[in-house]
Amino acid sequence: MPELIVAAVILLLVVITIGAGVRLVPQGEEWVVERLGRYRATLLPGLNLIIPYVDRVAYRLPTKDLILDVPQQAVITSDNAVILANAIAFIKVTDPKQASYGVENYAQAVISLATTSLRSIIGEMELDKALSSREQIKAQLIDAMANSTGDWGITVRSVELQDIQPSESMQLAMEQQAAAERLRKAAVTKASGEKEAMVLDAQGRLEAAKLDAHAQVALARASAEAIRSVKEALGEDSNAMMYLLGERYIKTLENLGDSNNSKLVVLPADLPAAIRGFMKS
Repeated sequence: MPELIVAAVILLLVVITIGAGVRLVPQGEEWVVERLGRYRATLLPGLNLIIPYVDRVAYRLPTKDLILDVPQQAVITSDNAVILANAIAFIKVTDPKQASYGVENYAQAVISLATTSLRSIIGEMELDKALSSREQIKAQLIDAMANSTGDWGITVRSVELQDIQPSESMQLAMEQQAAAERLRKAAVTKASGEKEAMVLDAQGRLEAAKLDAHAQVALARASAEAIRSVKEALGEDSNAMMYLLGERYIKTLENLGDSNNSKLVVLPADLPAAIRGFMKS
């Protein structure tokens, strides 16, 4: 009976030992094995054998692409504007040994590196350029991270900026600035319109004055020409002159009589004598 118990215990130990020496690594992972506290080997996906009680699996690392969320942070640009930015990093473990021993926590290290690199890159830009240069920031961020993550056995596949926008206080300031700029443009447009209207009005008055002066000159010339023609036609005949002046005089008196403001019209007793008096004067 004791022999059976011993045999059972030995058999159990053998099974446990064999089980401890066999490792099935799933696809998409690689395991780092240590022997007596030192790196021994990296187990690839599939069936692997190790020495029980001497070797142990120290790290299990995924070899698939990993998605790391870079949290939102406030960044000050070169022109002292505050913007908020966050990103997503796509990485892959290419050297499990380096990822295990080259850095304490490779995922946290990549997130911290992306955070500081993003702050440094945006900090060298002005606000307007930072908001409109996503591709440039992305390229610089990948280059900056690749130089450091190579020593950690990590490859940065890509980094995508999820969001980059001014802070609430900066958005309010930008809105106020835009509103002030619109008001300024409106005031300039109004002043320009009023100035143009005044110039056009002055030009119109100038043209009207010029045309009126030309008309008066033409009228004066016409009157002089008419007088000259009448004089040439009448010659030395004073009777004809008296007749014309008398006709004009009577016409004037008729107009005075038709006027609503005229109450009394005085006619000279000797009309021909009055006309002769005008002629002599």
